[in-house]
Order: sequence, then structure tokens, then C-alpha cells
Amino acid sequence: MKISVELTLTPLQDNYEPAIIQFIKSLRNSGLTVLENPLSTQVYGDYDEVMALLQKEIKVALEAIEKGLLYVKIVKSDRSDYEPHF
Repeated sequence: MKISVELTLTPLQDNYEPAIIQFIKSLRNSGLTVLENPLSTQVYGDYDEVMALLQKEIKVALEAIEKGLLYVKIVKSDRSDYEPHF
């Protein structure tokens, strides 16, 4: 089953950029399709692969910050080729 996951890591602390940068770099190095924009990062692929990656990398990201939020949205389909039609 293919899924699309949107992630937004929001550390609630000063000096937050290193944690976000490391999280995104780890996702990029996964071999999965990863797209980024200024507000979130999307990961696309097979459910088991994506969820195994996220289980590991979310833990690392949360351990790297003192306090923070992580928003996760999951869609059951590969939306990596989405383009607006307007």
C-alpha cells in the first residue's frame, strides 16, 4: 500500500534550526521520495518502509529538542506527482 505523509516539526525553543535540518537530511537519505517546502516535508512510498523510517527518525528528532510539536498527516495513496489544476 502506498502512502503520502506530511510532517511539520516545530521545536518550541531557541536554536531550533539544527534539529529541523538534521531531521530533513535523515529523511532525504532514506532513498524514499522526499519533497520539501518552507512549512513541511512530505515523504512518499510503501507503508511499511515509510512507517519504519518515521518510527526511527521521529524518535531521533524528538530526542534532539527540549520541547516541541510534530504534526503528521497520512494519506492512503502516493500523491508525489500532484500538481494543482488552477
